[in-house]
Amino acid sequence: MESFRLSIQQARKLVLLSQRLPPRNQSGRAIEATLSAIEHLGYIQIDTISVIQRAHHHTLWNRNPRYEASQLDQLLADKQIFEYWSHAAAYLPLRDYQFSLPRKHALARGDQSHWYKRDEQMLKWVLKRIATEGPLMAKDFEHTGKRIDPWKTKPAKRALEYLFMQGDLMVPYRINFHKVYDLTERVLPEGTNTILPTPEEYARFLITRYLRANGLGQSVEIAYLLKGIKPLVDQTLEDMVSTGELLQIRVTSRLYYALPIALELLSKPLARSKLKILSPFDNLVIQRKRIKALFGFDYLIECYVPEAKRRYGYFSLPILWEGKLVARMDCKTERTESLLHIHHLALEPTVLKTEGLFLALRKELGSFLQFNHCKQLRLHRTSPAKVKPDLQSLINDLTS
Repeated sequence: MESFRLSIQQARKLVLLSQRLPPRNQSGRAIEATLSAIEHLGYIQIDTISVIQRAHHHTLWNRNPRYEASQLDQLLADKQIFEYWSHAAAYLPLRDYQFSLPRKHALARGDQSHWYKRDEQMLKWVLKRIATEGPLMAKDFEHTGKRIDPWKTKPAKRALEYLFMQGDLMVPYRINFHKVYDLTERVLPEGTNTILPTPEEYARFLITRYLRANGLGQSVEIAYLLKGIKPLVDQTLEDMVSTGELLQIRVTSRLYYALPIALELLSKPLARSKLKILSPFDNLVIQRKRIKALFGFDYLIECYVPEAKRRYGYFSLPILWEGKLVARMDCKTERTESLLHIHHLALEPTVLKTEGLFLALRKELGSFLQFNHCKQLRLHRTSPAKVKPDLQSLINDLTS
């Protein structure tokens, strides 16, 4: 079948509109907009780093300007979302619960390995305690012996995670960001679809969910960090193209797949003038090779890099403006002082004029300060250094 061709600019527009970035004006209740974002994107990655607001809050705030952290807790309590694993720990729509089962069943059967060694006796003991006592946290299991795995994790904690990953336990809520575990049968709402999908149903789900949220994609992106699924995704993509359920899209020399309805998005406007400060774990940028191919943005989060080798900073945030990724900004909050530090703002080499960018950044920084519960802002360094005075003069009124 002959493939459609899109320019790189059209491809970027399609991706951004599919990702709902920047967000459009919204109506209805704020919590409904948050649920809509989670259901549309398919997952929101959970991350523990808290130098600014955590990634799951940050990603949702960028799709819903009225977002508040309490909304996630409420959606979890209302059983509209649940915690599990996507390519990483994530919040997922409960309507997709059925499609978490392939991984759970594979782990329970031993067809897929866990990062912890299986201890049957410990699994039974932990499960029995929760069945008898009700929801428990890892700290409720005392352990005075050695912690022998590379992460120095106590055996009961390893068992809790094993039972969670294979589906015996769920996380109905967290306390101070620590998981509380309970039996799945006591957490899962009545009527939830618990039928194991066939391999073809699972592959079709992965494909349609990914393409709906990302506009276009390749099999390696759809199967990102999912073990053993890529051959089935490849075959299902071919089948869906042959039946007209998918289109092949060529962008420069690369071949992508898309849902036919996706091309209708190209007729819609993109709010290019709105600037967004993204999380390093935002759905748009989480696949670094993809974002480099489509946006020319070579991105690496450097919190895992030795300090001496960092170019941009510990936690640099990609900046989206004019349909492009134009900069990265290393930030940290000093919560006791209600102070947001911009340790380093680094512009991409393609940015030649800064006036419009800095005006858009100033506007977004006002909202970003509120989102991070800060009242003061301090700019330390820019690259190139010569642009610092221009930006500083624009944000001076934000620093009081």
